Amino acid sequence: MNDSSNPTNVRDLDRINLRLSALTFEAIDLARAARPGHVSRNTWLTEAVEEKLARDGAVRDNRPGDRQHG
Repeated sequence: MNDSSNPTNVRDLDRINLRLSALTFEAIDLARAARPGHVSRNTWLTEAVEEKLARDGAVRDNRPGDRQHG
């Protein structure tokens, strides 16, 4: 299958190594466990970064169903 035909193909992503304390990982894992379904650490951290950027007005959140008010 050609990747360009896959609508969920993820492009233009960069990887980083992120150092966090064991206590921070524990807090993240507790927050993940409180949500319904399975949420990976990567997804949880990505959402947290997106929420912070949106809150600071650095980027517009383009997730489906999310509406900007104001």
